Amino acid sequence: MRKLILLATLPIVAFYGCCGGEKVSKEAAAFETISKEMKTQYAPDSRSRTLDVKLVETANGYALKGVTNQPEAKVAYVKAFEDKGIKVLDSIEMLPSAALEGKIYGVSNQSVINFRTSGKYSAESATQVMMGTPLQVLEKKGGWTRAITPEGYISWVSSGSITYMTKEEFDAYQAAKKVIVTTKYATMYEAPSANSQMVSDVVWGNILLDKGTQGAWQKVAISDGREGYLPKGDVMDFNKWLDSRNPTADNIIATAKQFIGVPYMWGGTSIKAVDCSGFCKSTYFLNGIVLVRDASQQCHTGDNIDISKYVNDGEYTKEALANLKKGDLIFFGSKATPEKKERITHVGIYIGDGIFIHSATKVRINSLIPTDANYYDGSKRLVRASRILGNVDAGKDIWSIKELYK
Repeated sequence: MRKLILLATLPIVAFYGCCGGEKVSKEAAAFETISKEMKTQYAPDSRSRTLDVKLVETANGYALKGVTNQPEAKVAYVKAFEDKGIKVLDSIEMLPSAALEGKIYGVSNQSVINFRTSGKYSAESATQVMMGTPLQVLEKKGGWTRAITPEGYISWVSSGSITYMTKEEFDAYQAAKKVIVTTKYATMYEAPSANSQMVSDVVWGNILLDKGTQGAWQKVAISDGREGYLPKGDVMDFNKWLDSRNPTADNIIATAKQFIGVPYMWGGTSIKAVDCSGFCKSTYFLNGIVLVRDASQQCHTGDNIDISKYVNDGEYTKEALANLKKGDLIFFGSKATPEKKERITHVGIYIGDGIFIHSATKVRINSLIPTDANYYDGSKRLVRASRILGNVDAGKDIWSIKELYK
């Protein structure tokens, strides 16, 4: 499996200085400057790096407190103060937290689990992962867990949504025989009968442990130990499914069309509901490819495709889109100017002839051509395109799902 790398995380720094006219200490003033430098160098993106540090005053002087999983940042923080001739106590904790007692691996145990930007239900939705997804656990705090998804996205999930494992337990889980759900929605029953008690709902792409068959039923187990039964027609041997993945452009588009009508939901990444990048991510996942999470990340993966004739000349014609191929990702937002950076806010999958499929209110098909009846009124915001196919496992942040289960 592709190793779940302990990526560094973004600092949410608290500046403890002065307000209301109080005098700012030299330590607090230095912290404000140093924190900005540390963020720029070690944590430019909070979705993929963690560095939460604050300066606190103690009875013995000032101390740096917080967490990071990036050793270089921890060392750099202290050295930056030393270079300014300021002594601070290093109380920054390295993640994964020692309090986890070695249970630094996890597997999601619900059909779809919600990750948030911080450890509270009122926090903004960040992403979702489906049942059976391997995770790297960083820390637990107040009923919430900070974890890393396989593509390196760091956020918070309610602790009960994960089964926690040691390295040995995780390796055994990874090696165990599995099945994958191949129907959009199904019910896992307590006994091999649709009249028995429901154990859990499952959805397309969920991965469960294979516990053998019983007549027309497949016995399965969730990572948390719950067992039950699914109709055999709703699942497929996971290794056979992996071997059957053939991510051609036509297969990508065929999968995408099966999402038509699925509602838009910020942070959604399953057949239940998807946001724009979650739709692209789910479509590619079901074809055996793992993409990074957000549109603003996806646009920097794969091969950049030249669509400048369309974007810069305003020629909204099929000829202006001649460089695009089926299955390419197309990105919308605002172009860079001397005053502002490029901003990517939306993504879709190109079908051909100016037509694309995307999640906007719901998953739907639209056109980039103004004369077409299904013209997308956001087409003039098209700024970038990327080719995913042909770039799997090529060092461009696009991975084969096989790498996750080696």
